[in-house]
Amino acid sequence: MSYSCPHCDEDFESEDEMKNHKYISHPDEIETVGKILTGIEGFDDLMETDSDSVSGVPEGSSILIEGGPGSGKTIFCLQNAANRIKEGDNVLFMSFEEPPHRLVQHMDAFGWEVEEYLENDQLRIKRYNALDIARSVEALLSEAKRELLIDVKPMLFPDNFEPDFVIIDSLTSIASAFSGEESRFRIYMEQLFRYLEQENITTFLIRETPTPTHIGAGGGGNEEAVSFLSDGIVAIYNAIDPSGERDRGIEIVKMRGEDFKSGIVEMEIKDGEGIVVDSDENIPGEYTLT
Repeated sequence: MSYSCPHCDEDFESEDEMKNHKYISHPDEIETVGKILTGIEGFDDLMETDSDSVSGVPEGSSILIEGGPGSGKTIFCLQNAANRIKEGDNVLFMSFEEPPHRLVQHMDAFGWEVEEYLENDQLRIKRYNALDIARSVEALLSEAKRELLIDVKPMLFPDNFEPDFVIIDSLTSIASAFSGEESRFRIYMEQLFRYLEQENITTFLIRETPTPTHIGAGGGGNEEAVSFLSDGIVAIYNAIDPSGERDRGIEIVKMRGEDFKSGIVEMEIKDGEGIVVDSDENIPGEYTLT
């Protein structure tokens, strides 16, 4: 079995060898990467570290949005979706968990009215079955060459719709559908990340983590390869102060090729507004993160 780097397509005999190699772009390969603002108050400031830097997420990047249950991962992504459609992007929300009408209800509750964008087909919220994807991969995978014989697009995106921004909720559901077939999950994810990069689609992939110690590694195993494949990792935490009061924090763990403010800063989910980040206020060290 060979392991292919998603950035340079070089093949390696082991996954460790692939992870440890360094890919250096040649000057004629380097292009200026555009940025897109999330529109979340305070969050974009985390990527504006000095007067010369430009805030925002690199356009065409694939970002893991990680955290425990109830931390605010889906709200973070829905708020991004609402902001991107206002900027003219075509947005696809791929749900493997909640039904579309419930996600629309969540958006309406925060005042992000999206009915107009659903009607003009600028926003699509589609429910998927992770087992269907796993079965398709199993049926179309060449056991001899260990190569995926299909493009991922027909398995993911609706016909006649070209998204600029995609949200996948969640990577955890997809991984569970490949239970016992971790190598196939890894191959599929390699193909998915490669396709998203080629099409320059900015993507947020939600991943649930059991504890804060799993941030950046998911549940271990082949999910660690997903952390390597991703361009960035944003972690959202439930935080409990010494008196038992609950709070939230957010942190940029990784953003390939970009400077960003390190550390966990305060985050709040406000009624009728959504997520607000205080980029100047770090979560105190005595808080317990969950």
